[in-house]
Amino acid sequence: MKNILLILTLIIFNTVFIKYSHSDIYDKIDTFSEVLDKINKDYVEEINQNDAMDAAINGVLQSLDPYSAYMSPEAFKSMATETSGEFGGLGIEVSMEAGVVKVISPLDNSPAYRVGVKAGDYIIKINDTQVQGKSLSEAVELMRGPVGSDIEITVRRIGLKKSLKFTITREIIEVTSVKSEIKDENVGYIRLTSFNENSGDQIKKKINEFKRDKNIKHYILDLRNNPGGLLSQAIKISDYFLENGEIVSTKSRKSIENRKWFAKAGDILNGSTMIVLINYGSASASEIVAGALKDHKRAILIGERSYGKGSVQSIIPLKNNGAIRLTVSKYYLPSGDSISEVGVVPDFEVEEETEEFRINTETDNQLKFALKLLNS
Repeated sequence: MKNILLILTLIIFNTVFIKYSHSDIYDKIDTFSEVLDKINKDYVEEINQNDAMDAAINGVLQSLDPYSAYMSPEAFKSMATETSGEFGGLGIEVSMEAGVVKVISPLDNSPAYRVGVKAGDYIIKINDTQVQGKSLSEAVELMRGPVGSDIEITVRRIGLKKSLKFTITREIIEVTSVKSEIKDENVGYIRLTSFNENSGDQIKKKINEFKRDKNIKHYILDLRNNPGGLLSQAIKISDYFLENGEIVSTKSRKSIENRKWFAKAGDILNGSTMIVLINYGSASASEIVAGALKDHKRAILIGERSYGKGSVQSIIPLKNNGAIRLTVSKYYLPSGDSISEVGVVPDFEVEEETEEFRINTETDNQLKFALKLLNS
Protein backbone atom coordinates (compact mmCIF):
# COMPACT_ATOMS: atom_id res chain seq x y z
CA MET A 1 0.00 0.00 0.00
CA LYS A 2 2.84 2.42 0.85
CA ASN A 3 4.41 1.92 -2.58
CA ILE A 4 1.12 2.60 -4.32
CA LEU A 5 0.59 5.73 -2.26
CA LEU A 6 4.11 6.88 -3.13
CA ILE A 7 3.38 6.50 -6.86
CA LEU A 8 0.16 8.46 -6.47
CA THR A 9 2.00 11.14 -4.48
CA LEU A 10 4.60 11.59 -7.20
CA ILE A 11 1.91 11.92 -9.87
CA ILE A 12 0.07 14.54 -7.83
CA PHE A 13 3.28 16.37 -6.91
CA ASN A 14 4.37 16.70 -10.53
CA THR A 15 0.98 17.75 -11.88
CA VAL A 16 1.13 21.26 -13.32
CA PHE A 17 -2.28 22.22 -12.06
CA ILE A 18 -1.95 21.11 -8.44
CA LYS A 19 0.40 23.20 -6.30
CA TYR A 20 0.44 22.50 -2.61
CA SER A 21 3.08 23.06 0.06
CA HIS A 22 4.76 19.93 1.44
CA SER A 23 2.51 19.94 4.52
CA ASP A 24 -0.59 20.23 2.34
CA ILE A 25 0.52 17.22 0.26
CA TYR A 26 1.02 15.06 3.33
CA ASP A 27 -2.36 16.16 4.67
CA LYS A 28 -3.93 15.13 1.38
CA ILE A 29 -2.18 11.74 1.52
CA ASP A 30 -3.52 11.20 5.03
CA THR A 31 -7.01 12.13 3.85
CA PHE A 32 -6.74 9.77 0.89
CA SER A 33 -5.63 6.92 3.17
CA GLU A 34 -8.52 7.66 5.52
CA VAL A 35 -11.05 7.67 2.67
CA LEU A 36 -9.71 4.37 1.33
CA ASP A 37 -9.87 2.85 4.82
CA LYS A 38 -13.50 4.00 5.24
CA ILE A 39 -14.38 2.49 1.86
CA ASN A 40 -12.80 -0.82 2.84
CA LYS A 41 -14.65 -0.94 6.15
CA ASP A 42 -18.04 0.59 5.41
CA TYR A 43 -18.82 0.42 1.67
CA VAL A 44 -21.86 -1.73 0.93
CA GLU A 45 -19.82 -4.19 -1.14
CA GLU A 46 -16.29 -5.50 -0.84
CA ILE A 47 -13.95 -3.75 -3.28
CA ASN A 48 -10.76 -4.79 -5.02
CA GLN A 49 -7.89 -2.74 -3.57
CA ASN A 50 -5.89 -2.82 -6.80
CA ASP A 51 -8.85 -1.65 -8.88
CA ALA A 52 -9.48 1.17 -6.41
CA MET A 53 -5.90 2.40 -6.66
CA ASP A 54 -5.94 2.17 -10.47
CA ALA A 55 -9.10 4.25 -10.49
CA ALA A 56 -7.50 6.83 -8.18
CA ILE A 57 -4.42 7.15 -10.38
CA ASN A 58 -6.58 7.40 -13.48
CA GLY A 59 -8.74 10.02 -11.80
CA VAL A 60 -5.72 12.26 -11.25
CA LEU A 61 -4.67 11.92 -14.89
CA GLN A 62 -8.14 12.47 -16.33
CA SER A 63 -8.58 15.59 -14.20
CA LEU A 64 -5.83 17.15 -16.34
CA ASP A 65 -7.44 16.76 -19.76
CA PRO A 66 -9.48 14.20 -21.77
CA TYR A 67 -6.37 12.62 -23.30
CA SER A 68 -4.23 11.76 -20.27
CA ALA A 69 -4.97 8.36 -18.77
CA TYR A 70 -3.59 5.35 -16.93
CA MET A 71 -3.15 2.01 -18.67
CA SER A 72 -2.93 -1.16 -16.63
CA PRO A 73 -0.29 -3.72 -17.66
CA GLU A 74 -2.99 -5.63 -19.54
CA ALA A 75 -4.25 -2.52 -21.35
CA PHE A 76 -0.72 -1.41 -22.22
CA LYS A 77 0.14 -4.81 -23.64
CA SER A 78 -3.08 -4.83 -25.65
CA MET A 79 -2.33 -1.37 -27.09
CA ALA A 80 1.14 -2.49 -28.14
CA THR A 81 -0.33 -5.34 -30.21
CA GLU A 82 -2.75 -3.09 -32.11
CA THR A 83 -0.32 -1.01 -34.17
CA SER A 84 -0.16 -3.16 -37.30
CA GLY A 85 -2.81 -1.09 -39.10
CA GLU A 86 -5.38 -3.90 -39.12
CA PHE A 87 -7.57 -4.58 -36.11
CA GLY A 88 -11.02 -5.76 -35.08
CA GLY A 89 -13.51 -3.18 -33.87
CA LEU A 90 -16.11 -0.55 -34.70
CA GLY A 91 -13.92 1.90 -36.61
CA ILE A 92 -14.18 5.00 -34.43
CA GLU A 93 -11.62 7.37 -32.95
CA VAL A 94 -12.68 8.36 -29.42
CA SER A 95 -11.69 10.52 -26.47
CA MET A 96 -13.09 11.07 -22.98
CA GLU A 97 -15.12 14.16 -22.10
CA ALA A 98 -17.21 14.86 -19.01
CA GLY A 99 -16.97 11.24 -17.94
CA VAL A 100 -18.31 9.75 -21.17
CA VAL A 101 -16.75 8.60 -24.42
CA LYS A 102 -16.89 11.18 -27.20
CA VAL A 103 -16.57 10.21 -30.85
CA ILE A 104 -13.85 12.23 -32.56
CA SER A 105 -14.56 10.61 -35.91
CA PRO A 106 -15.84 7.39 -37.48
CA LEU A 107 -13.46 5.98 -40.08
CA ASP A 108 -14.66 5.93 -43.68
CA ASN A 109 -16.80 2.89 -44.50
CA SER A 110 -16.27 1.42 -41.03
CA PRO A 111 -19.09 -0.45 -39.24
CA ALA A 112 -19.81 2.61 -37.08
CA TYR A 113 -19.79 4.91 -40.13
CA ARG A 114 -22.27 2.74 -42.01
CA VAL A 115 -24.86 2.64 -39.22
CA GLY A 116 -24.73 6.44 -38.79
CA VAL A 117 -22.45 7.19 -35.83
CA LYS A 118 -21.23 10.79 -36.19
CA ALA A 119 -18.36 12.93 -34.94
CA GLY A 120 -19.39 14.60 -31.69
CA ASP A 121 -21.67 11.77 -30.53
CA TYR A 122 -21.38 10.90 -26.82
CA ILE A 123 -21.43 7.18 -26.04
CA ILE A 124 -23.29 6.81 -22.75
CA LYS A 125 -23.89 3.06 -22.71
CA ILE A 126 -22.11 0.04 -24.20
CA ASN A 127 -24.51 -2.90 -24.32
CA ASP A 128 -26.03 -2.75 -20.81
CA THR A 129 -23.05 -1.04 -19.15
CA GLN A 130 -23.13 2.66 -18.30
CA VAL A 131 -19.99 4.47 -19.47
CA GLN A 132 -20.16 7.16 -16.78
CA GLY A 133 -17.37 6.52 -14.30
CA LYS A 134 -15.35 4.29 -16.63
CA SER A 135 -11.89 5.28 -17.85
CA LEU A 136 -11.32 5.62 -21.59
CA SER A 137 -9.29 2.41 -21.68
CA GLU A 138 -12.04 0.55 -19.82
CA ALA A 139 -14.66 1.84 -22.23
CA VAL A 140 -12.55 0.87 -25.24
CA GLU A 141 -12.07 -2.58 -23.74
CA LEU A 142 -15.86 -2.95 -23.48
CA MET A 143 -16.17 -2.16 -27.19
CA ARG A 144 -13.65 -4.84 -28.17
CA GLY A 145 -14.81 -8.30 -29.07
CA PRO A 146 -14.62 -11.11 -31.59
CA VAL A 147 -14.91 -10.16 -35.24
CA GLY A 148 -18.47 -10.81 -36.41
CA SER A 149 -20.02 -10.26 -32.98
CA ASP A 150 -22.61 -7.53 -32.37
CA ILE A 151 -22.46 -4.67 -29.92
CA GLU A 152 -25.12 -2.09 -29.03
CA ILE A 153 -24.05 1.44 -28.17
CA THR A 154 -26.32 4.19 -26.90
CA VAL A 155 -25.33 7.74 -27.82
CA ARG A 156 -26.42 11.28 -27.09
CA ARG A 157 -26.28 13.68 -30.02
CA ILE A 158 -26.32 17.45 -29.66
CA GLY A 159 -29.65 18.83 -30.90
CA LEU A 160 -31.62 15.64 -30.27
CA LYS A 161 -33.70 15.12 -27.14
CA LYS A 162 -33.75 11.33 -27.30
CA SER A 163 -30.75 9.07 -27.19
CA LEU A 164 -29.92 6.93 -30.22
CA LYS A 165 -29.13 3.21 -30.22
CA PHE A 166 -26.89 1.56 -32.81
CA THR A 167 -26.27 -2.15 -33.23
CA ILE A 168 -22.85 -2.60 -34.81
CA THR A 169 -21.13 -5.75 -36.04
CA ARG A 170 -17.42 -5.79 -35.27
CA GLU A 171 -15.11 -6.15 -38.27
CA ILE A 172 -11.45 -6.17 -39.18
CA ILE A 173 -10.69 -2.48 -39.73
CA GLU A 174 -8.37 -1.84 -42.64
CA VAL A 175 -7.38 1.80 -43.03
CA THR A 176 -6.79 3.03 -46.60
CA SER A 177 -5.59 6.55 -46.03
CA VAL A 178 -5.65 8.11 -49.53
CA LYS A 179 -8.40 8.06 -52.15
CA SER A 180 -8.62 10.20 -55.29
CA GLU A 181 -10.74 10.95 -58.34
CA ILE A 182 -11.36 13.68 -60.90
CA LYS A 183 -14.33 15.97 -60.25
CA ASP A 184 -16.00 18.09 -62.94
CA GLU A 185 -13.25 17.06 -65.38
CA ASN A 186 -10.83 19.74 -64.12
CA VAL A 187 -10.56 19.26 -60.34
CA GLY A 188 -8.16 16.80 -58.74
CA TYR A 189 -9.91 15.52 -55.60
CA ILE A 190 -7.87 13.79 -52.88
CA ARG A 191 -9.37 12.42 -49.70
CA LEU A 192 -7.06 11.71 -46.77
CA THR A 193 -8.70 9.58 -44.06
CA SER A 194 -5.75 9.32 -41.63
CA PHE A 195 -2.10 10.25 -41.28
CA ASN A 196 -0.13 7.01 -41.33
CA GLU A 197 3.48 6.40 -42.29
CA ASN A 198 2.73 6.21 -46.03
CA SER A 199 0.20 9.04 -46.38
CA GLY A 200 2.63 11.68 -47.64
CA ASP A 201 4.11 9.45 -50.33
CA GLN A 202 0.64 8.35 -51.45
CA ILE A 203 -0.58 11.95 -51.78
CA LYS A 204 2.52 12.94 -53.74
CA LYS A 205 1.96 10.01 -56.11
CA LYS A 206 -1.71 10.98 -56.67
CA ILE A 207 -0.81 14.62 -57.32
CA ASN A 208 1.85 13.64 -59.86
CA GLU A 209 -0.77 11.51 -61.62
CA PHE A 210 -3.17 14.47 -61.71
CA LYS A 211 -0.46 16.79 -63.05
CA ARG A 212 -0.05 14.57 -66.10
CA ASP A 213 -3.67 15.36 -66.98
CA LYS A 214 -3.58 18.79 -68.65
CA ASN A 215 -7.26 19.34 -67.85
CA ILE A 216 -6.67 19.44 -64.09
CA LYS A 217 -6.59 23.09 -63.01
CA HIS A 218 -7.65 23.01 -59.35
CA TYR A 219 -7.30 20.74 -56.33
CA ILE A 220 -9.40 19.72 -53.33
CA LEU A 221 -7.88 18.11 -50.24
CA ASP A 222 -10.64 16.51 -48.17
CA LEU A 223 -9.73 16.14 -44.48
CA ARG A 224 -13.27 15.64 -43.17
CA ASN A 225 -13.67 12.93 -40.53
CA ASN A 226 -9.90 12.53 -40.44
CA PRO A 227 -8.97 12.01 -36.76
CA GLY A 228 -5.25 12.63 -37.33
CA GLY A 229 -2.23 10.43 -36.85
CA LEU A 230 1.50 11.00 -37.28
CA LEU A 231 2.83 14.54 -36.76
CA SER A 232 5.67 13.82 -39.19
CA GLN A 233 3.16 13.18 -41.99
CA ALA A 234 1.19 16.34 -41.20
CA ILE A 235 4.42 18.35 -41.55
CA LYS A 236 5.42 16.52 -44.73
CA ILE A 237 2.04 17.04 -46.42
CA SER A 238 1.84 20.71 -45.41
CA ASP A 239 5.34 21.23 -46.80
CA TYR A 240 4.24 19.94 -50.21
CA PHE A 241 2.02 22.99 -50.72
CA LEU A 242 4.08 25.75 -49.07
CA GLU A 243 7.05 27.70 -50.39
CA ASN A 244 8.36 28.69 -46.96
CA GLY A 245 7.34 29.69 -43.47
CA GLU A 246 6.39 27.98 -40.24
CA ILE A 247 4.11 24.95 -40.38
CA VAL A 248 3.48 24.24 -36.70
CA SER A 249 5.13 24.59 -33.32
CA THR A 250 4.82 22.76 -30.01
CA LYS A 251 5.11 24.36 -26.60
CA SER A 252 5.87 22.30 -23.53
CA ARG A 253 6.24 22.90 -19.82
CA LYS A 254 10.00 22.86 -20.33
CA SER A 255 11.04 25.58 -22.78
CA ILE A 256 14.03 23.51 -23.89
CA GLU A 257 11.55 21.01 -25.40
CA ASN A 258 9.69 23.63 -27.49
CA ARG A 259 9.97 22.99 -31.22
CA LYS A 260 9.12 24.61 -34.57
CA TRP A 261 8.86 23.08 -38.03
CA PHE A 262 9.31 25.07 -41.25
CA ALA A 263 8.49 24.45 -44.91
CA LYS A 264 11.21 24.01 -47.49
CA ALA A 265 11.07 25.82 -50.85
CA GLY A 266 8.90 24.23 -53.54
CA ASP A 267 5.10 24.08 -53.95
CA ILE A 268 4.21 20.78 -55.60
CA LEU A 269 1.12 22.40 -57.19
CA ASN A 270 3.01 25.47 -58.44
CA GLY A 271 0.42 27.78 -56.93
CA SER A 272 -2.68 26.10 -58.40
CA THR A 273 -5.91 26.98 -56.60
CA MET A 274 -6.50 24.67 -53.65
CA ILE A 275 -9.44 24.05 -51.33
CA VAL A 276 -9.33 22.11 -48.07
CA LEU A 277 -12.52 20.57 -46.66
CA ILE A 278 -12.82 20.18 -42.89
CA ASN A 279 -15.56 19.34 -40.42
CA TYR A 280 -16.01 18.57 -36.72
CA GLY A 281 -14.44 15.16 -37.30
CA SER A 282 -11.17 16.74 -38.52
CA ALA A 283 -8.72 16.53 -35.62
CA SER A 284 -5.08 16.69 -34.60
CA ALA A 285 -2.83 16.25 -37.68
CA SER A 286 -5.74 17.33 -39.93
CA GLU A 287 -5.96 20.60 -38.03
CA ILE A 288 -2.22 21.19 -38.38
CA VAL A 289 -2.40 20.89 -42.17
CA ALA A 290 -5.60 22.91 -42.52
CA GLY A 291 -4.39 25.61 -40.11
CA ALA A 292 -0.98 25.98 -41.75
CA LEU A 293 -2.42 26.27 -45.26
CA LYS A 294 -5.01 28.78 -44.06
CA ASP A 295 -2.53 30.94 -42.14
CA HIS A 296 -0.23 31.13 -45.17
CA LYS A 297 -3.24 31.88 -47.40
CA ARG A 298 -2.30 28.90 -49.54
CA ALA A 299 -5.71 27.23 -49.45
CA ILE A 300 -9.35 28.14 -48.94
CA LEU A 301 -10.98 26.24 -46.07
CA ILE A 302 -14.60 25.14 -46.45
CA GLY A 303 -16.84 23.25 -44.04
CA GLU A 304 -17.19 23.35 -40.28
CA ARG A 305 -14.97 24.27 -37.34
CA SER A 306 -12.61 21.37 -36.65
CA TYR A 307 -12.51 19.28 -33.48
CA GLY A 308 -9.81 21.07 -31.48
CA LYS A 309 -7.50 18.21 -30.54
CA GLY A 310 -4.28 20.20 -30.41
CA SER A 311 -2.14 18.41 -27.86
CA VAL A 312 0.70 15.88 -27.89
CA GLN A 313 0.62 12.76 -25.72
CA SER A 314 3.55 10.58 -24.74
CA ILE A 315 3.23 6.98 -23.60
CA ILE A 316 5.39 6.67 -20.47
CA PRO A 317 6.01 3.09 -19.26
CA LEU A 318 5.76 2.37 -15.53
CA LYS A 319 7.60 -0.12 -13.33
CA ASN A 320 4.48 -2.29 -13.00
CA ASN A 321 4.54 -2.86 -16.81
CA GLY A 322 1.62 -0.49 -17.21
CA ALA A 323 1.92 3.03 -18.60
CA ILE A 324 0.47 6.50 -18.53
CA ARG A 325 -0.62 8.52 -21.52
CA LEU A 326 0.36 12.07 -20.60
CA THR A 327 -0.10 15.35 -22.45
CA VAL A 328 3.39 16.84 -22.76
CA SER A 329 2.90 19.73 -25.19
CA LYS A 330 0.37 21.61 -27.33
CA TYR A 331 0.27 22.50 -31.02
CA TYR A 332 0.32 26.12 -32.19
CA LEU A 333 -0.39 27.37 -35.70
CA PRO A 334 1.89 29.80 -37.58
CA SER A 335 -0.41 32.61 -36.42
CA GLY A 336 0.40 31.70 -32.81
CA ASP A 337 -3.12 30.43 -32.17
CA SER A 338 -3.57 27.22 -30.22
CA ILE A 339 -5.56 24.39 -31.78
CA SER A 340 -6.42 22.83 -28.44
CA GLU A 341 -10.16 23.02 -27.62
CA VAL A 342 -10.54 25.77 -30.25
CA GLY A 343 -10.07 24.05 -33.58
CA VAL A 344 -9.60 25.66 -36.99
CA VAL A 345 -12.31 27.94 -38.36
CA PRO A 346 -13.00 27.60 -42.11
CA ASP A 347 -13.06 30.59 -44.46
CA PHE A 348 -16.55 29.53 -45.57
CA GLU A 349 -18.72 27.78 -43.00
CA VAL A 350 -20.94 25.28 -44.79
CA GLU A 351 -22.94 22.72 -42.83
CA GLU A 352 -23.33 19.15 -43.95
CA GLU A 353 -26.53 18.80 -45.93
CA THR A 354 -27.29 15.19 -45.11
CA GLU A 355 -28.10 13.69 -41.70
CA GLU A 356 -25.15 11.32 -42.05
CA PHE A 357 -21.78 12.25 -43.47
CA ARG A 358 -21.51 10.88 -47.02
CA ILE A 359 -19.19 11.92 -49.84
CA ASN A 360 -21.27 12.32 -52.98
CA THR A 361 -21.15 15.12 -55.52
CA GLU A 362 -24.95 15.25 -55.71
CA THR A 363 -25.76 15.34 -51.97
CA ASP A 364 -22.57 16.57 -50.31
CA ASN A 365 -23.28 20.23 -49.58
CA GLN A 366 -19.68 21.13 -48.73
CA LEU A 367 -18.19 19.43 -51.79
CA LYS A 368 -20.81 21.04 -54.04
CA PHE A 369 -19.95 24.47 -52.61
CA ALA A 370 -16.23 23.87 -53.20
CA LEU A 371 -16.72 22.78 -56.82
CA LYS A 372 -18.99 25.74 -57.52
CA LEU A 373 -16.41 28.13 -56.04
CA LEU A 374 -13.60 26.65 -58.12
CA ASN A 375 -15.54 26.81 -61.37
CA SER A 376 -17.15 30.21 -60.83
